[in-house]
Amino acid sequence: MKARTGKPESAGILMYRGRPPAIEVLLVHPGGPFWQKRDAGAWSIPKGECEPGEAPDFAARREFAEEIGVIPTGRLIPLGHVRQKAGKLVHGFAMEGDFDLSRFASNLFEMEWPPKSGRMQSFPEVDRAAWFDLPTARTKINAGQAELLDRLEVALDPP
Repeated sequence: MKARTGKPESAGILMYRGRPPAIEVLLVHPGGPFWQKRDAGAWSIPKGECEPGEAPDFAARREFAEEIGVIPTGRLIPLGHVRQKAGKLVHGFAMEGDFDLSRFASNLFEMEWPPKSGRMQSFPEVDRAAWFDLPTARTKINAGQAELLDRLEVALDPP
């Protein structure tokens, strides 16, 4: 789905475990050759584009299942939306859970690689998933999504 700006809209789930001040969040690292050597600022909440007419909460659950390999069934806590540097609007939802990393299984995408080679190769959409404490997550997550970490803290430990 495209926002009024013409930029695509995405939705995702920030899974968390624990309580303040010992919260951990589940982040994913994008797959494919462009992201292979990037770490700081490259991680994300499991998310993806909303289909036309699709509710963001439904898209968030679908994308989590595609990128992680498990259908999320918990209660979603709306965290609002953030805008990434390139303009994409990301609807964020928090969900309590304790995903077992040994169950991680991402879907695949195909792209021409190396560029202009005519060879199509498959890559995982997400090549890694990991639990991070909040200070570490702030160094790993895409800068445009960092506000979701702050909103999660407030939602779990209101003033």
